[in-house]
Amino acid sequence: MEAVVEATELEKTYGETVALSGATLTIERGEVFALIGPNGAGKTTLVRALTGTTDPDAGEARILGDAPRAVDRDRLGVLPQDFSPPDRLTARELLDYYAGLYDDARDPADVLADVGLVDSADTWYEDLSGGQQRRACVGATLVNDPDLLFLDEPTTGIDPAGRRTVWRLIEELAAGGTTVVLTTHDMAEAERLADRVGLLADGSLVAQGTPEALIAEHGGSSRLTIDTDAEPAAFDDLEYPVDQAADRGRNRDAGVVVREIDPEAIGIVVDYLEANDLAYTGLSWAEPDLETVYLELADATERERTGRLDNGDATADADRPRAGETA
Repeated sequence: MEAVVEATELEKTYGETVALSGATLTIERGEVFALIGPNGAGKTTLVRALTGTTDPDAGEARILGDAPRAVDRDRLGVLPQDFSPPDRLTARELLDYYAGLYDDARDPADVLADVGLVDSADTWYEDLSGGQQRRACVGATLVNDPDLLFLDEPTTGIDPAGRRTVWRLIEELAAGGTTVVLTTHDMAEAERLADRVGLLADGSLVAQGTPEALIAEHGGSSRLTIDTDAEPAAFDDLEYPVDQAADRGRNRDAGVVVREIDPEAIGIVVDYLEANDLAYTGLSWAEPDLETVYLELADATERERTGRLDNGDATADADRPRAGETA
């Protein structure tokens, strides 16, 4: 397969803040590659390095066979997180404007249909809903029919119906050969759309693979979470392994997790709780999914970096634009 995006050992620092630390990846033609990771992990910095809006301190990046700053911009579409078109342009005028920047643009009317804005085409941008504004911005990146599309949080603020419209559009683009690099905090979005996922933490890609492969390798087994004050030792006679549940900032007793259990066996656990007079306030069963992988890998990276389990609010601002950089 043809490599459309290649990054080798990319490094980027801002003062004492390490934004990228040896980030390496390859993305092939027609792939949807989802970048996931905590705020401050370096996702936006990586996108900037790949699109040529910032230069890495070390390492090499190539897209569409060229250095990022040398690539033909007609072949590239980029939607940053923060994109604020003029408020007094209608959705149609906005797409007409961007189409006018290219020699061989798509018909803006077709793009409006693609993003589900035909009925709102003549509404000023400022009067569109937040979700409609974001879809208009997505449309602005498509008027040149790019070969490579970078979408930084494309469905932020979009209602469920609009989100499905964007998802279907991304799937159709990929099916037609467009390569899509997507950053998202929505694990359901990544799991549905991505051929492969890369988890970025502390500026490094700590895991890459298909959603299914990552879940199989890092997701663990099915589990039953019990909201209880009881300690795992109280479950020594239960036939399933029991661990302390991680309290991921929920400000309550984390309870315990029963692992390797099928839903049909939940009754055995309930009987055990009652027979041993163990009080509980709730039960929740779950299979591992991409969110499980995200949390486990992010926690492992945090433990390795700090020696503690801490998902607090303190995050590096490595993804914040600096003076002289575009978003």
